[in-house]
Amino acid sequence: GATFTFEDILRSVEDERHRRLRIIELADLDSHDGLCALWLATETDDLVLHARTDSTLHRQQFVLHEFAHMILGHCEGQDCAAEDVLLPNIPPYTRGRLLKRQDIDCETEIAAESLADRLAAGIRGSVFAETRYSEVFG
Repeated sequence: GATFTFEDILRSVEDERHRRLRIIELADLDSHDGLCALWLATETDDLVLHARTDSTLHRQQFVLHEFAHMILGHCEGQDCAAEDVLLPNIPPYTRGRLLKRQDIDCETEIAAESLADRLAAGIRGSVFAETRYSEVFG
């Protein structure tokens, strides 16, 4: 449909990937350094780690951006060089795939941000649809 909730997206991504998806706020992750969120895929789970923010919408955008990478299949079946550099002592089967929102000019980041924006619009549409329905029909 055109409208959906954040939880609907989360469950759909879990169902499509056949994996548990966990969202974790990291107090030490600082968006001022250019790292807002990252996706780490292990053998069994997808982890979305995100920077702390006081804005619910900002947090949602961080997470939706990482969901978009999963939905678009970015880095699936490829050897992502970032893993070797950032996590050299962790075996490949546990470190999975790592992305971060830093190089916003590359094609995959633009596509992920665009899809995240569309997902956010669908969530907003869902909220407005429910509110409008209640206003009209009680």
